[in-house]
Amino acid sequence: MEIAIVLIGIFFLFLLIVRFKLNAFIAFILVSLFVGIAEGMEPVAVVSSIQRGIGNILGFLVLILGLGAMLGKLVADSGAAQRITTKLIEKFGKKNIQWAVVLTGFIVGIPMFYSVGFVILIPLVFTIGATTGLPLIYIGLPMLASLSVTHGYLPPHPAPTAIAATFNADIGKTLLYGIIVAIPAIVIAGPLLSRLMKNIKATPIAGFVNTKVLSDEEMPGTAISILTALFPVLLMAVAALAELLLPVDSVFKKVLVFMGNPVMAMLISVLVAMYTLGLARGKKMNEISETIKSAVSGITIVLLIIAGAGALKEVLIDSGVSEVIGAMLKGSSLSPLLLAWLIATVIRVCVGSATVAGLTAAGIVLPLVSGTDVSPELMVLAIGSGSLMLSHVNDSGFWLYKEYFNLSIKDTLKSWTVMETTVGVMGLIGVLVLDIFI
Repeated sequence: MEIAIVLIGIFFLFLLIVRFKLNAFIAFILVSLFVGIAEGMEPVAVVSSIQRGIGNILGFLVLILGLGAMLGKLVADSGAAQRITTKLIEKFGKKNIQWAVVLTGFIVGIPMFYSVGFVILIPLVFTIGATTGLPLIYIGLPMLASLSVTHGYLPPHPAPTAIAATFNADIGKTLLYGIIVAIPAIVIAGPLLSRLMKNIKATPIAGFVNTKVLSDEEMPGTAISILTALFPVLLMAVAALAELLLPVDSVFKKVLVFMGNPVMAMLISVLVAMYTLGLARGKKMNEISETIKSAVSGITIVLLIIAGAGALKEVLIDSGVSEVIGAMLKGSSLSPLLLAWLIATVIRVCVGSATVAGLTAAGIVLPLVSGTDVSPELMVLAIGSGSLMLSHVNDSGFWLYKEYFNLSIKDTLKSWTVMETTVGVMGLIGVLVLDIFI
């Protein structure tokens, strides 16, 4: 009955948004109330759950998306994005531009949260589209496939790292096996799949493309453009290395880790960009402030919609749906790897969050595989793959993609959901193949 209520709630969400054109944020709140009360929660508890869900997701994302929008706008308006795009096209050629964004997404995705990598790289995707005339889905989906795979499969991302700890998996082996599984998953879900979606019409969210084509003299240099755009990546990568290499009580380590915190890295990078792409190029502070103001105003509705998705996720968690799913599948005689993938998939579909799906599935599966000879590293990858499956309207990533690319629900399902599902299925296939040899 609990799962039936979730499915009815998701159906109503589609109906309200697609059929009745209700604002997505309001639709999320209404459906969250319905699902929570129908699952047996007290009405006041449902409201508290909604508030907590909105607060949890916005507490992090309002800073990341806000600062990311500022950085992206500064990079776009200054011509830095155009400069980087020009160099990428020169090096890879227009024909191979997909492989350029795949490689960029993979490198950026390893040390970064998905949402951080998204807001840093999205101006480059939009500028490449404007410069080359190629469809945005053709360029953007390969980059997002890279970010998604690194988020779901690979340490040091929170969910894979926590799942590895649950199963006592070796982090180094998990990373190695993860890269082996990730490469075919990214290639098929990114460059190959996106070639079938060229007819999906996407347009950039307002303010993330500089419509004026700048001359060579008007653009900042290549080195300063790349350094400024990827400065958050540099700070986070240095922090990750400091965690591994420096003594625990090192003051220098504490400073580097603090600066590499995603929020601090984005804040420092915005300040750096204000100087390198603004003040150092002769702009006045009031001009820079106007750029920042216009960047933030463009993402307000995105934040509200993502907040709504966070509210529904929290209600589903608090109502105990994930535990019910786990109990239903515990008696299965399936292969432990396939069972772990399936449990993570079902929780992902019902709850929406890849992180919640992964961590919950790990807790459910752990007692079932204790004493077996199944590879703990492959268990991490199987669960990570399942946690990316079938992203839809209860996932904040779905709405982040939809709103930034200005797509309809239908086209988001046809592109984003298919891409995420391909990543999940390819991950399972890769794990099962590796299991033969390990």
